[in-house]
Parts: sequence; C-alpha cells; structure tokens
Amino acid sequence: MAEAASQMQIVESDRDQYLVKQEPYYRAVANEVDNYQAAYQVRMPVMLKGPTGCGKSRFVEYMAWKLQKPLISVACTEDMTASDLVGRHLLDINGTRWQDGPLTVAARIGAICYLDEIVEARQDTTVVIHPLTDHRRELPLEKKGELVKAHEDFQLVISYNPGYQSLMKDLKQSTKQRFGGIDFDYPEAEVEAEIVAHEGGVDLEIAKKLVQVGTSSRNLKGHGLDEGMSTRLLIYAAQLMAQGVDAAAACRMALVTPLSDDPDMRDTLYAAVDTYF
Repeated sequence: MAEAASQMQIVESDRDQYLVKQEPYYRAVANEVDNYQAAYQVRMPVMLKGPTGCGKSRFVEYMAWKLQKPLISVACTEDMTASDLVGRHLLDINGTRWQDGPLTVAARIGAICYLDEIVEARQDTTVVIHPLTDHRRELPLEKKGELVKAHEDFQLVISYNPGYQSLMKDLKQSTKQRFGGIDFDYPEAEVEAEIVAHEGGVDLEIAKKLVQVGTSSRNLKGHGLDEGMSTRLLIYAAQLMAQGVDAAAACRMALVTPLSDDPDMRDTLYAAVDTYF
C-alpha cells in the first residue's frame, strides 16, 4: 500500500513538471479548438496537417494549457530510433538501469504526447505507436519485459507538412487511419496580421505589410519555391523591426535569406519587400 502511494506521488510530481504554466497566445481561425476538445474527450489520437510555421505546435501547447494536461513534445528526426521513444537500458556506476523514453513517460503519467514532424522518423520507429492508438492503449516494452497500460488521460498527437511528403517519406495508411485529422493553413490576411502584430511587437499597419510580402511569396510555391514565407518568419521580421532594425534589412534577414539561395528568386523576393517597404 505504501509503495503504491509513493508511486502515485511520483506520477503527480512528473505531471506537474510537464504542465504548461502560462497561457500561450493562440488565435483560433475556425472550429479547431472545439474539434480538438471533442477528440480529447474520447482520447482520439489526432493528426495535425499543414505547412511549416503555421501554428501547429503553438496550437498543441495552447490546448494542453486549456485542458490543464501535461505536454511532452518530441521533435522527430531521421536518426530517431524506437528506443529514443520508448526507452532503453543504461549503464551507470550502480549497474544497469532502465530509463523511460518520452512516449513511455507520457503514457504512464497521462500526458499529451506530441510527435512533431512524424514523417521525419523512420517507419520502423513509428510502428511502436500503433498499440497506443487503438482500443488497446498499451505500450509493450520488449527490452524490459513490461506492458505499460496508458493512463486514462493519455493522448497522442502527431503533426507533419503534407507539402514535403514523397513516396519515400510519408506515413503508412496503417498509421494514418489510426488518427483523426485537423487541417491547418496560414490564416486569412486580417487574422494573420493580428497575430504578427501581437507576437512581433509592431503596429497593425506594419504587420499588414509583412503579411502582404508573405502572401506574395506563397504565390510562388511551385514556381521556384517549395514553401512560401511562414507566419513564424513574418513574426521574426516584425521582432527585428521592433528592435529598431530597418524594415528592408529585417525582411532580408528574416524572410528572404532563409527561404532561398537562388539569386533570381532572391531578387524576386527583394522586389516584393521593396513594393511594401
């Protein structure tokens, strides 16, 4: 009995560690907040699809805060192994010990586990999430010989950018069909300007000009650019301006240079900046 009480205290302590303490700024653009809340009520795994820098990660942080649930985020990479997610045995001065990975921790304590850019991980790695995304809601730790039953509050959320996918880098249908999906995109111009002004610390008129530059770049997608300027990049430019950097220089640094190395494309983007600034 005492051991069980001690374990419960440890779990509560871990939950507090991963809580989002302050409300993140998030501007809803449709019914995504209500839809996510409904999905969480039934613990449906959720897949967020949309271009880079459009607010997917901020949305997850906001929902974790709103629901008052712990959040454990993992940035997926092509080098990530199944052991990086579930855990591994480590050798220290006292011998061999087991260390849970972030997915296992989330399942134990009842956190929202957010796997960002899931398609960057190898397909043999993503398979380990399958038992957590159906009626079983369990995670086998084969190397430890343990079967972890997910906490009742546990939920899995993944995200990716469909614009970057290829036959070599996409989710299997056996994975996709375990999730409900929410589509994200860059907001309408007026809403995006509000976001850029709030997050960038500039007035609304400057934010509107930045959004116009961003929209011009997005129209070039598929015509020399893989992606247009994200809302994140527009905020970076606004933050530089708020620090006193000249508008044109801020745009070159935050918007043009990161987006392309092609001289002709850069000239096209510079022209867009010059049009509005």
